[in-house]
Amino acid sequence: MTDAKILRGDFEQVPLKTYAERAYLDYAMYVVLDRALPHIGDGLKPVQRRIIYAMSELGLSAASKHKKSARTVGDVIGKFHPHGDSACYEAMVLMAQPFSYRYPLVDGQGNFGSPDDPKSFAAMRYTESRLAPYARVLLAELGQGTVDWVPNFDGSLKEPKLLPARLPNLLLNGGQGIAVGMATDIPPHNLREVVSACVRLLEAPKTNVAELCEHVLGPDFPTGGEIISSREDLLQIYETGHGNVRQRAVWEREGEEVIVTALPHQVSPAKVLEQIAAQMQAKKLPLVADLRDESDHEHPTRLVIVPRSNRVDLDGLMDHLFATTDLEKSTRINFNVIGNDGKPGVRNLKELLAEWLDYRRATVTRRLEHRLDQVVDRLHILDGLLIAYLNIDEVIHIIRTEDEPKPVLMERFGLTGTQAEAILELKLRHLAKLEEFKIQGEKDELEAERKDLEATLGSRAKLTRLIRNELLADAEQYGDERRCRIVERQAAQAFKETDLVPSEPVTVVLSENGWVRAAKGHEIKAEDLNYRAGDEYLASARGRSNQTACFLDSTGRSYSLVAHELPSARSLGEPLTGRFSPPDGAIFRSLAIGPPEARVVLASDAGYGFVTQLENLHSRNKAGKQILNVPAGHDVLPIAPVADSEEGVLICATTEGYLLAYYLNELPELARGKGNKLINIPPKARKAGEKVAGAIAIAAGQDCLVWAGQRYLRLSWSDTENYWGERAQRGRKLPRGFQKVSRLTLAD
Repeated sequence: MTDAKILRGDFEQVPLKTYAERAYLDYAMYVVLDRALPHIGDGLKPVQRRIIYAMSELGLSAASKHKKSARTVGDVIGKFHPHGDSACYEAMVLMAQPFSYRYPLVDGQGNFGSPDDPKSFAAMRYTESRLAPYARVLLAELGQGTVDWVPNFDGSLKEPKLLPARLPNLLLNGGQGIAVGMATDIPPHNLREVVSACVRLLEAPKTNVAELCEHVLGPDFPTGGEIISSREDLLQIYETGHGNVRQRAVWEREGEEVIVTALPHQVSPAKVLEQIAAQMQAKKLPLVADLRDESDHEHPTRLVIVPRSNRVDLDGLMDHLFATTDLEKSTRINFNVIGNDGKPGVRNLKELLAEWLDYRRATVTRRLEHRLDQVVDRLHILDGLLIAYLNIDEVIHIIRTEDEPKPVLMERFGLTGTQAEAILELKLRHLAKLEEFKIQGEKDELEAERKDLEATLGSRAKLTRLIRNELLADAEQYGDERRCRIVERQAAQAFKETDLVPSEPVTVVLSENGWVRAAKGHEIKAEDLNYRAGDEYLASARGRSNQTACFLDSTGRSYSLVAHELPSARSLGEPLTGRFSPPDGAIFRSLAIGPPEARVVLASDAGYGFVTQLENLHSRNKAGKQILNVPAGHDVLPIAPVADSEEGVLICATTEGYLLAYYLNELPELARGKGNKLINIPPKARKAGEKVAGAIAIAAGQDCLVWAGQRYLRLSWSDTENYWGERAQRGRKLPRGFQKVSRLTLAD
């Protein structure tokens, strides 16, 4: 079958593909134009427009009494919007929530939801509503010939195609919607700022977006809070029509407590407290002792966070909460609207305001033309009435004596049918002499108004001035101060896991078989602890519970764990192989612990090494990372901490009793690698099996122990002068009895 239509009897046959494409396209266009996207003219979606219009038809102005919401919803869905009552009611509730709309259009009475749960509103049979004062901005000019009227869904009534908005409601209240293949996310703005930008654009049409942003500083959310995006980011959003804005809660100190007084838009206080409580229960937030929600009518948002003690850094704590909870939130922005041409599209700030001003100019022009027609018609009637008063006796005589007085009056005085009809409609009490003066006065006033209307319509400058003055008057009546502060800040950073752990002294102990544990305090003697059968002490290091312990295996790979994660020294510990996956045959040889910026010496018994910061040994991988390149047939030496001193000395000793001392700064500082030669071992000695027994760094006031089996020789800072040299030299022989060096250690 071809794409051509085939007519058979009363049926039209088309290919399924063609029908499906057409049907889906029709549906997509309906969703885009008649459901999900707001119009740039009044900033409303069809359901919102119909709710506002139906309420005005019911007489529910801001000065009237509230009426049941069910009555409004019934009128809306019965006359204009044949859809579900719950969806219609929800749309009405949204326009009544002061925490959802910057300038609410509906004044609700009863339970209309809360910031904790915006959809917790009562059923429409319980609540009452009427229009808010701000709704006059949309409705004041409705009956003045300003908009087109279209039939409702069944053709029985007429409804306005758009509302004659006196202000750019699209930007003031914003809107959200998801259509087919597109969406819109327009944040609310401050009325005074937007009007100021409109006036600027009226006076200088070539104003660019950057200049308009001198007036429109950024979104102004109804719940307050802070916008922490940079000025450059905000300008980029207004220039492109899309982007993201970061919002942050506002907090203050009250004694030793933190009081959160404003939240980002559409953030539930209950959810924020739940997120903080979850961290407390998981023991990931030991800095917080208690939470309370003290919100009430006087303080719509008042969340109390009680720190553990007065030593807690509140700025750091809040920075962590901003990063891990909804106290800081990113909001998407997409200025996608239906334009005056009836087509959807993303527009920047200037295009939005310029297009709305075109709509406003057309609306004001139609209003003035409508009024001019009324004035001209009234003047025409007044001319006829004046003729009647000047000839009152004759007019009365004609009316009394003629069967059809209208054509006689028209012929006698040269009146039109409208004028003759108006004379015949006069009441006897209006025939008084005083009425003639009233008519003449009214005619003079209308003549002046007609000239003013014609002058305004004939001059673009006067029309622009009128629009400007009306915008400023409405801004004065409905405008208010900005609620949402704009404070440029860096994105919040969460605490590292180590920052949340209490800082307590610990001693990390490693056994020869690779079992590890941590004991509280620095006074413990690791050699005296109990070890498993066949296992014994290898190494220990002193640090803090919130610092990272680093382990080095025989292949030069490093691994790391936070000290507080290690098992207690009351037990025999646990094997590091249960936490890490070292290469086959690798043996854990050494450990170190300290702040990330602490320096250590890494070396192999081949006689090569370098200085590095402890953070270079940190690794999140179970397989660790290669930090020291160890030549084949050689092993790593114990990690040697470097004291925080300007004049550190490196002491190296070989297994054959040669010792060399030189300044530590002769050794390079690397992130990884093989390093430089520490001490010279001649090739013949190397072939004979001579290796480096140890390399250690000491500072002034520290002593070094040179071990030969169970014997040791103590070398002080001054004693090293006897072995002083330059890096990579052979060094000098140690005294008799220390010809076979096994290791070097720091003296306690």
